[in-house]
Amino acid sequence: MNIHYLQHVPFEGPGSIRLWAEQAGRELTGTQLYRNETLPDIEQVDALVIMGGPMSVHDENRHPWLQREKEFIADCIAREKKVLGICLGAQLIADVLGAKVKPMEHKEIGWFPLEWTETARRHPVFDYLPATHPVLHWHGEHFEIHNDALQLASSEACETQAFLWKNHVLGLQFHLEMTKEGLADLIANSKQELELAGGPWVQQPDEMFNRGHFEENQTVLNKLLDRFFGTSNFC
Repeated sequence: MNIHYLQHVPFEGPGSIRLWAEQAGRELTGTQLYRNETLPDIEQVDALVIMGGPMSVHDENRHPWLQREKEFIADCIAREKKVLGICLGAQLIADVLGAKVKPMEHKEIGWFPLEWTETARRHPVFDYLPATHPVLHWHGEHFEIHNDALQLASSEACETQAFLWKNHVLGLQFHLEMTKEGLADLIANSKQELELAGGPWVQQPDEMFNRGHFEENQTVLNKLLDRFFGTSNFC
């Protein structure tokens, strides 16, 4: 299986998804959209992962490649390929499906508890999950849930944290894939955002590193990817 990822900025790559792919024997390729790289032949892509980024899904004037990316995502969904979106990636999927993406009252940046719904914990992709566990958040916008999608998770700051649409499209607002090195890179490239961000749901760099739950998130991610990409039909 070839899993292709779309990357929007140099400092938000596939993280520990790459380690999972190597261990699972899956080919992992990528397109660096911020370099204006050409999107791949869709026939060569078995599954798609859409990474995060600081831009909005509405920033097509600043980032013209967003329109091409949305068309590619829509085509993958229409062909019933497995599609996973993370943070901005999940918002792009929601936008493509026709759900709204809009600003939050307060940004959510740092390690905060995620609560999985009973619907999620009864589903065969997610039935191993604990009711709640800490994950890394980094977003100032959020998606609405499409009418045909299952809402999977929430946090105190954001009610809509994950959704599953027709069993082959998964959106996660949070970052299970984040490594220590990836977080350091993200922080180094987000100094101005952290200086300007306020509110009850913003942690500072030292606090984020001290609260890091990288290993347990890697365990959760590995099983989620095994289930999501390893099963064509769920029962």
